[in-house]
Amino acid sequence: MKRIAIAALGLGLFAASPSIRFAWQSLPFTLENGETERRYAPETMAGGVAAFDFDNDGNLDLFFTNGAEMPGLKKTSPKYWNRLLRGDGKGGFTDVTAKANLQGTGYDTGVAIADYDNDGFADIFVAGVHRNTLYHNNGDGTFTDVTNRAGLAQPGTEKLWSVGGAWVDINNDGLLDLFVVNYLSWDAAAEADCRYEGKHDYCHPKFYKGSANSLYLNKGNGNFANVSEQYGLNKSVGKGMGVAIADYDGDGFPDLFVSNDTLYNYLFHNVGGKKLEEVGLEAGVALVESGNFISGMGVDFRDIDNDGRPDIVYVALDNQTFPLLRNTGKGFQEITYASGLSVATRPMAGYSPGIFDLDNDGWKDLFFSRGHVQSLNLRGRMTVEQPNSVFRNLRNGKFALAADDGFSAGPALRHRGSAWGDFNHDGKVDVVVTALGAPAELWLNTGAADAHWLDLRLQGTRSNRDGIGAKIKVVSKTITQYNHQTSAVGYASSSAGPVHFGLGADTATDVEIRWPAGGVQRLTAVAVDRVMTVKEP
Repeated sequence: MKRIAIAALGLGLFAASPSIRFAWQSLPFTLENGETERRYAPETMAGGVAAFDFDNDGNLDLFFTNGAEMPGLKKTSPKYWNRLLRGDGKGGFTDVTAKANLQGTGYDTGVAIADYDNDGFADIFVAGVHRNTLYHNNGDGTFTDVTNRAGLAQPGTEKLWSVGGAWVDINNDGLLDLFVVNYLSWDAAAEADCRYEGKHDYCHPKFYKGSANSLYLNKGNGNFANVSEQYGLNKSVGKGMGVAIADYDGDGFPDLFVSNDTLYNYLFHNVGGKKLEEVGLEAGVALVESGNFISGMGVDFRDIDNDGRPDIVYVALDNQTFPLLRNTGKGFQEITYASGLSVATRPMAGYSPGIFDLDNDGWKDLFFSRGHVQSLNLRGRMTVEQPNSVFRNLRNGKFALAADDGFSAGPALRHRGSAWGDFNHDGKVDVVVTALGAPAELWLNTGAADAHWLDLRLQGTRSNRDGIGAKIKVVSKTITQYNHQTSAVGYASSSAGPVHFGLGADTATDVEIRWPAGGVQRLTAVAVDRVMTVKEP
């Protein structure tokens, strides 16, 4: 992360593209990062949010991680509670945190959602400073902290700071494993002293030691085994800020990309479910075109050009650009400049990206939550508070800033996490964004009124129940497109809704699903404009 160091291919653009437009409303949650004049590093990294259906009523709910009092890392008042908001399916939310028992106990940063025990209810992993937490969904509106019972409370992690995580079935055994993104080795008592014009500010990552990421293998009995060393992760010490999952080489096993803060990025190639081999340099994702280290933040890993291969976008700070990496089938080629993102994003600072079809035309667009890592003390030197941005996919390997999207007229803040889903059942993808010291923002998608769509809610039987890792191909009259099931998206955040496909004018599709357990399921003449549950045969 850049801080003060002191002491594609495709078709041409159709003549009539649907609009990309969002309308903003605030939510009943304010991100309290515990910011002090001393400027402790975790204060600027808060803000993970999750979108998921915790009570299986068909409506997406929200979970927000929240900070704590600094430097004590204690939630000394209800304003620091993590929050669970129950959605009503119309864009409204009710706070049910107390009943659910999800207030939390320390300084929490990130969240990852999945049904780890295949019981039909989504569970919550919370990543934080010096402590991670696993909450089991009891199915009655309450959650139980099972961290110790599950074997996730590891000794010797008193200084470990985790930013987020990802649920992934590493060995395709039908049980979801947990990958944890670890950032810095951090101790409040040893906080570096960095100043600008005599005032404390957040320090460059070079003042801190990095950490290796962690992998916990699901044993199927509610317990997890730490297999980080066995899978080779201990050899790759970084400063992880984001993780995204996709099978980039098509070998049937999920791989992981980790964006690092001013270090080489990591691409962990899954070798038969038995080892994670770091191949970032060979694959062309370790560095940007200039060869410089940049402040890698959040990441998404999906097919942007409908060629069936997942691509990578991640964000950084001003003067670094937001890198876009195209999967060529033989590695990755950076197309940041060719796509138009290099010039457009150079003045921007970002945290949480998302690759989603925002106008339902069948081509995935790019969203970036924006805001600088520095404190408000530096307003005069740089643009600390920024609005969020959307870039429309022009279907020819290029992206253009959607200036009339609504975001550009929205609040300029230090935005952080983002979570995705259809919160009001109108067939369009909406987004929730957090910001330091401000109410969370719900951005309802008001464009693409006449475009068709299809959402697929997967239910594994031999595979994990969430279908995480399943690859989906949708073929309609005018377009073929691809996606995969994952809840790991953006910065410190998680989106666990159905897999969304925009279809433009097309009114029927054929669907092919390649399940993690190995089976291929084909559905023909599927009707559109609905959420369809597909159960693994």
